Amino acid sequence: MNPTTPRKVRSAAVPDLPTSSWTNAWRIGNEVVLSGMTGHPATRDAGVRGKPLGAYEQTLIVLGKLEALVQAAGGHRHNIIKTVVYLTDMADKNEVVRARLEFFGGHLPCSTLVAVRELVFPELRVEIDAWARLDVDLRDAA
Repeated sequence: MNPTTPRKVRSAAVPDLPTSSWTNAWRIGNEVVLSGMTGHPATRDAGVRGKPLGAYEQTLIVLGKLEALVQAAGGHRHNIIKTVVYLTDMADKNEVVRARLEFFGGHLPCSTLVAVRELVFPELRVEIDAWARLDVDLRDAA
């Protein structure tokens, strides 16, 4: 097989839904391209219980999903080199920053932050997509 042949990344923690019109992640050589992830269905479940999840909690769930997909591709969280964060309320920025600092430590990927009017479900506050390189470890950055 050609090393740059795209391979679908599969993770039990973040399954591709049979009704979806996208793929969660592709590995192409040492690159992993990840679709936007949200806190769903945990966000909906929390809302039903009357305890909605804030931006901090949602961000940690999303980052955990991205990490699970990168791990399924053969890597780890410090292979994530770029994220795009979509927020429904820019007032949540500090909570997202706090979660990112906690998750990545001092080894932060490049990032873009975008305000959007809404996400696919009303309880969602955060969506993040990402790129990773399995031959790069940000802990080794100069």
